[in-house]
Amino acid sequence: MTLHELKPESVWKNFHKLTQIPRPSKKEEKIAEYLYSFGKSLGLETIRDEAGNIIIRKPATPGMESAKGVILQGHMDMVPQKNADKKHDFENDPIEAWVDGEWVKARGTTLGADNGIGVAMGLAVLESKDLKHGPVEVLITTDEETGMTGARALKPGILKGEILINLDSETEGELYVGCAGGLDATATIAYKEKEIPEGFAAMKLNVKGFKGGHSGMDIILCRANANKIAARVLLPLLRDYGVKLSDIEGGNLRNAIPREAFATILVPEARLSEVEAKIAEIKGIIKKEYAGTDPDADIFMEKTGAPEKYIDEKDAINAIKAVIACPDGTERMSDEMPGLVETSNNMAIVKSENGQFTVKSLMRSSVDTAKDFLAEKMRAVFELAGGEVKFDGGYSGWAPDSSSEILHLMKDVYKKMYGNEPKVMAIHAGLECGILGGTYPCWDMVSCGPTIMSPHSPDERVNIKSVEKCWNFLKEVLENI
Repeated sequence: MTLHELKPESVWKNFHKLTQIPRPSKKEEKIAEYLYSFGKSLGLETIRDEAGNIIIRKPATPGMESAKGVILQGHMDMVPQKNADKKHDFENDPIEAWVDGEWVKARGTTLGADNGIGVAMGLAVLESKDLKHGPVEVLITTDEETGMTGARALKPGILKGEILINLDSETEGELYVGCAGGLDATATIAYKEKEIPEGFAAMKLNVKGFKGGHSGMDIILCRANANKIAARVLLPLLRDYGVKLSDIEGGNLRNAIPREAFATILVPEARLSEVEAKIAEIKGIIKKEYAGTDPDADIFMEKTGAPEKYIDEKDAINAIKAVIACPDGTERMSDEMPGLVETSNNMAIVKSENGQFTVKSLMRSSVDTAKDFLAEKMRAVFELAGGEVKFDGGYSGWAPDSSSEILHLMKDVYKKMYGNEPKVMAIHAGLECGILGGTYPCWDMVSCGPTIMSPHSPDERVNIKSVEKCWNFLKEVLENI
């Protein structure tokens, strides 16, 4: 079965088209051009603003002119993650989407259902000939995944609607009315380099096979952070076995839990077998500790080409200790909403280059003061290690509104359609609603979407049945506003 054979045809047709157009974050020119042309081809008012956001307006259907205007919102970019053995150029190659039973998946890469499915639903509304609705605007923002740049740059007054339905949440049957705020942190520690001595073998330490995932949605699952694991392996090797560190690199996106990390190390030739045994010992410990979350974890050493220099021993140990001490994972659960992460940090990227260790993290919290305190903890760790930390990209969360009219309408519609009330939730991920609501404070906002598993990783998949349910629900909501 192919995507074109799935129901609803209009949604899957549009989603398939999106998979064929490269759209990694900050490289969205091709998809923006397509979306602009899509709106124009339907004869609809289509705008591309200074930030690259696309806005397409569709008038109300006859008899619905007096209904409140609705903005259907999603983002055009996707997270570019792939398995190490997969050859794929996210700036030029299409995504290989395929049907696997109840799911649509991609072959060795992220699928882009986050947020391609939401965008596809918006496009399907625009081209529908029989759907009843009031005035509709489809807002598709740029660069959501790496900075929410489009949402931040959206100007007041350009949109006319009163209701925002964000189509970027990832569990069918749940309506989201709140989300966490975020803050980026970049820590740096300087190091000196030395010439390579005699009697050492150049080896590559591989830490891979971890599941990773979305740093907001999946942080509660307590999956291993490959950067943390690499530091855990390296510290005893550097401290007790005379191993020297030449370079380290792990993770590549702030909002993705690191799945892989690599380090070039110099091992005393006389102690190669001891070091191999120590790595095997730590691997066994990690496999046992993370058997439930990361069963495919692998840690091993292999020969590599000799580097030109290595990092001063004290500097290397100092930086690795800072990585070990850096807060990571769930920091606190919410007292008000059971099962919701309140505060977390994803230590996303670790890299040594040009005399400097760099550690990049994304902090999230639904409580601004808790986020600020987590930032101070991080600052303390790296300043004690002789480094410094810079913070940027901060944004507040989206506070729930229990009096929301659109929320009550959507709850009623869902119950009538499916016989049970949807769950009303807040989410630890950073939805654009928080930022957009700051620019348009009078908007009544709810987020919904189909079921997407393991976003931001090559295991990403979207449930086919949930897409159909979400689409039918969205149509019914639009007809009842």
